[in-house]
Amino acid sequence: MSYPAVRIETGDNPEMAIIWLHGLGADGHDFEPVVPQFQHPDIPLRFVFPHAPVQPVTINGGMAMRSWYDIKGLDIGSRADEAGIRASQQIVHDLIDEQVAQGIAPENIILAGFSQGAAMTLHTGSRYPQPLAGMVALSGYLPMPEKLPAEKHPANANTPIFMAHGTLDPVVPYALGEASAKILQANGYPVEWHAYPIQHAVSPEELAALRAFVFRLAQKQPS
Repeated sequence: MSYPAVRIETGDNPEMAIIWLHGLGADGHDFEPVVPQFQHPDIPLRFVFPHAPVQPVTINGGMAMRSWYDIKGLDIGSRADEAGIRASQQIVHDLIDEQVAQGIAPENIILAGFSQGAAMTLHTGSRYPQPLAGMVALSGYLPMPEKLPAEKHPANANTPIFMAHGTLDPVVPYALGEASAKILQANGYPVEWHAYPIQHAVSPEELAALRAFVFRLAQKQPS
């Protein structure tokens, strides 16, 4: 049985998949509207937008909502919910395995995410034991950065990472996203950093830059 997700293909027989993780309280439909912007006559893509589990979230007064892990306070960069992060890491592994079983090799899979989903992308992608095509982190951050040096897997040491952040973000501070990019770079990852004068959102300019990044990766993949 496949994991609950919105699945969309931009053409026949896609050879590349993008697993896109939503933010806190959203669901897999959140970024479904961006798919038309990734149409390409020669590069069909498969988008997988999974739904996070419904679970209590401390910052939401303990009420249940879709969340990849618990957020315990306004200082989201500290007091990480390690157990929750690692549980969702396994979900992302399973989603990758599902695509591999359907004929898309790991090196043709991009992990992407927004906000909390971006945090899961950076955490999981850096630890995944097979090379991925790329990682995309929009308005996010690297959770548990102190554990990265010991836990990172060499398989993705050279995997391109696209990071973008709003300089006016009141939810995930710009400084946290920028610091995360610098930590990744210090650990040897090739990070492409983009800043935009927006809040906790994705701008048209950001999507255009991301589209260029995705198709650069796609054109390097073996057929």
